[in-house]
Amino acid sequence: MTNAQAEANASGKLSWFTRIAYGLGDTAQNIVWGAMSIITLFYTDYVGVDPAIIGIIMLGSRIFDGVADVIMGILVERTNSKWGKSRPWILWASIPFALSIVLIYTVPNTHDMLEYVYIFLTYEFCMLTYTALNLPYGSLSAMMTRISKERDMLSITRMALSPIGKILAVSVTLPLIKIFGDDQMAWVEVMSIWAILALALLLLCFFKCKETVVIEARNKEENKVPLKTQLKCLFANYYFWLALSIWMMQNVIFFVTGTVLPYFCKYIFFDDSLYSILYLVETGTMIGFTVLFSPMLLKKFGKRNMSILGVSLALIGHLIYLINPLDFYWVLASCIIRGIGFAPLNSVIFGFLGDVVEYGQWKFHIRQEGLIFSAGSVGTKVGPGITSAVLTGLLSYSGYVASTTGSAVQPQSAIDMIVNLYMFGPIVVWLIILTILFLYKLDKIYPQIMRDLIKREAEGKL
Repeated sequence: MTNAQAEANASGKLSWFTRIAYGLGDTAQNIVWGAMSIITLFYTDYVGVDPAIIGIIMLGSRIFDGVADVIMGILVERTNSKWGKSRPWILWASIPFALSIVLIYTVPNTHDMLEYVYIFLTYEFCMLTYTALNLPYGSLSAMMTRISKERDMLSITRMALSPIGKILAVSVTLPLIKIFGDDQMAWVEVMSIWAILALALLLLCFFKCKETVVIEARNKEENKVPLKTQLKCLFANYYFWLALSIWMMQNVIFFVTGTVLPYFCKYIFFDDSLYSILYLVETGTMIGFTVLFSPMLLKKFGKRNMSILGVSLALIGHLIYLINPLDFYWVLASCIIRGIGFAPLNSVIFGFLGDVVEYGQWKFHIRQEGLIFSAGSVGTKVGPGITSAVLTGLLSYSGYVASTTGSAVQPQSAIDMIVNLYMFGPIVVWLIILTILFLYKLDKIYPQIMRDLIKREAEGKL
């Protein structure tokens, strides 16, 4: 590769149309993921499954899926098609993924054990198809451009558009279910609508996003590295572990609030539809702040420092909310503050992983887009899986009463548990995130990393 070719690889810019098409791919996935965020409520209050059973099923599924993530990363690394390495998986996995969200809500009314088996199999099918789609989708960003700020803008666009899917699913699902009959069949019908919409957006993403990063040295036979060596380099990558932890805890905070807040609205405010309003306000605030301020903050502070500022604001806002935690308007205010505070980190979360790809190549002379994004996502599966088991286990321990009608009267111990989980759970997560961000210092050395890589690649080396 000539020096000019190496510099072209490092300086390719993306059009806004490409950024938007890429972001809509995550909008599609989050239509399904948003619907999944309220699945615990569906299982306990429409199917009548004990919350502890749900927690065990989800934890087992997430751990299994964590292993599948690594396998998926290896598959992406070894994929060679006319569409590239990551891009073809968006096409191949989109239809099974759309189908999975319908199947997961068609739990048969039969013997308890058969119900549990069906729940596990369909939940796992959804997780596996999501893995086969989401991990290549994430690593695709590192194959579209090598400019750190361009990847950050891809991440900002992605995270500005992805919540639209969640907003649509979360804010509209419960009202639509009530319109369609407020029973299990209503859930199936609504999920079918989301599946069709998600499929259309995924196909748009596939056709409009291309892999343009070409590194000739990587394709030479002598540079193909055994799997054992790849894993060794991955595990020795310090910034990989930090990026994994940041991504994991970002998912955990959404899982904590997404799981507990529907119960909070139903049993504290006696109206579960209020959750749709709160979610819409929080996510709308996050989108607005992401679009209007994240690019400016990124330019001024860099992704690590802007994330620290945002998370600190979210933590302070939640501490203020604790003054009057049972008042709806204080909960509403906390959602707005959380939306503002989490926007900076949420908008550049995948920029962290993209930089880790370049750092790994610079440090170990191995480029691992697929493996880094897939192994990094293990934390996003295992973290929420453990969180789900803890939350549902605590609900069960507190005496929560599951039912098929959603009209059970809960004991005071269960009500107290719901309140305490929502009050104190987010604080623990935010403190962990702040600690990890203070340890992350890759932003400072990234320019030198890219200068070294351009020089090495011009010489035909990784």
